[in-house]
Amino acid sequence: MILAVGLAMVIAFHPTTRRTIDTREEAELPKIYIMYALIGAVIGVIVLKYGNVIGFVIFGLGGLMRFRSTTGSARDTGRLIIVTLIGLIAGLNLPAFAVLATAFAFVLIYIFDGHPVCSLEVSEIPKGRVNDAAAQYRRVLDELKCTLISESKSHGKGRIEYVFRIPRHVSEQQVYKTLCEQVPQDVRGEIDWSIE
Repeated sequence: MILAVGLAMVIAFHPTTRRTIDTREEAELPKIYIMYALIGAVIGVIVLKYGNVIGFVIFGLGGLMRFRSTTGSARDTGRLIIVTLIGLIAGLNLPAFAVLATAFAFVLIYIFDGHPVCSLEVSEIPKGRVNDAAAQYRRVLDELKCTLISESKSHGKGRIEYVFRIPRHVSEQQVYKTLCEQVPQDVRGEIDWSIE
């Protein structure tokens, strides 16, 4: 499992990928790649231990989950698959491997979800003040120790879009409150944001 995750990290965190991230979904992809590599490693161990027939069972379960569940994101689908596999491992009487897979998945989720990715759209910025507003919003995000992933300005629409990571010790409510309080009124816009 360590090898699978390590190799997935090589692909997930490829240096050229960082330059092309524009959306929250794209920023989340490295986590998804790594979780799916873990899923593949777990499936590989199960098939190796019990044969190809169990591979068809897993394939059937995957199809059932894909078309019959209503998970909202690829991240949630990955978690659904991993917990199903852990249940299958336990049912196949491999308790040590079930515990190991659970611990490994727990650590990955703890690491990845400790710094959630947010998408922030600031609209209705006063005319001609987009650059000033962008500097103020960036300043506040920097003071909160948020990691800015991308910034997109639309001068014609008076809008700025940010994708950033929140540090573990800061809540979403703190970010929202601080942005509303510390960005000067003369450059402040309407905030709309989403978090994974």
